[in-house]
Amino acid sequence: MLNNKSILITGGTGSFGKKFIEKVIKGYKPKKLIIYSRDELKQFDLQKKFPESKYKYLRYFIGDVRDYDRLKIATKSVDIIIHAAALKQVPAAEYNPMECIKTNVNGADNIIKCALENNIHKVLALSTDKAASPVNLYGASKLLSDKLFISSNNLTGKERTLFSIVRYGNVVGSRGSVLPLFKDLLSNNAKELPITDNRMTRFWITLDQGVNFVLNSLNEMKGGEIFVPKMLSIYIKDLAKALSPKIKLKKIGIRPGEKLHESMWSIYESSNVLEFKNYYIIKPSITQHLPEARLKSYRFNKKGEKAKNKLINYEYNSLENKKLIDLKQIKKLKEIY
Repeated sequence: MLNNKSILITGGTGSFGKKFIEKVIKGYKPKKLIIYSRDELKQFDLQKKFPESKYKYLRYFIGDVRDYDRLKIATKSVDIIIHAAALKQVPAAEYNPMECIKTNVNGADNIIKCALENNIHKVLALSTDKAASPVNLYGASKLLSDKLFISSNNLTGKERTLFSIVRYGNVVGSRGSVLPLFKDLLSNNAKELPITDNRMTRFWITLDQGVNFVLNSLNEMKGGEIFVPKMLSIYIKDLAKALSPKIKLKKIGIRPGEKLHESMWSIYESSNVLEFKNYYIIKPSITQHLPEARLKSYRFNKKGEKAKNKLINYEYNSLENKKLIDLKQIKKLKEIY
């Protein structure tokens, strides 16, 4: 799939990007793998870990997705774009709304324009559960980004460029997530851990699972879908107790823009959802400009599995998830230690 291809990953020095690079190095032989990000220190650190002298196909580009001209140069002769760049911190987005919009919305628009102009084959953008029925600016900006990418398939028609989305929940151990916060507090002998609300649940996916799902979705994508993996979900209070059974939990209240439970799609989108064994896809709602063959192909994956379509009025959320696990099961998860 990636062999002899030129791939560009935006936000390539983030948690996802670093794991993606590791997977590509171990499993594929690309023509080029371009790491595109705006943080020169992170690029410097990554170059020490993955030097171009050893990995001849690696390219390090400093640039911002807000900068169309730079992005246009970086994406020239590229076959595949993985779009992982985003401003992701909910409170920061609430306090700096236009900065969030410039990166998450305008940046997405720049990716689309460059992909169309440079005749790129596949664009797969990373989304978030917060884009489903958003209540915060970060989620709203990612919903707008998702809409831009999906609707771009109507611009290409029978042309080469395909756009799809991967949407999943909290990534275990990624920067800014609750697990490293708890572990850092405990390593500093904290007497209590902050809990926003005892009822709060979140979807749970490891970085390794997330990257594998992106690679699988990249292989499966036909253009226009939103891919959603089947995930575990947990109570945040149970995660805290799994890390330290006797620790006191201090309720601090829900932060601006937070939900008690996250969902992957709303009830109103459920009629467009198709279920496969290990994942779902959300079909595009506007389809009149898409090739007929593509519309029929959504119902089958490359393994020959036929999708189920019995999800009307079903919302996939972290509270009602069939894979909501309890404290005992959380303690068995190797990734929390």
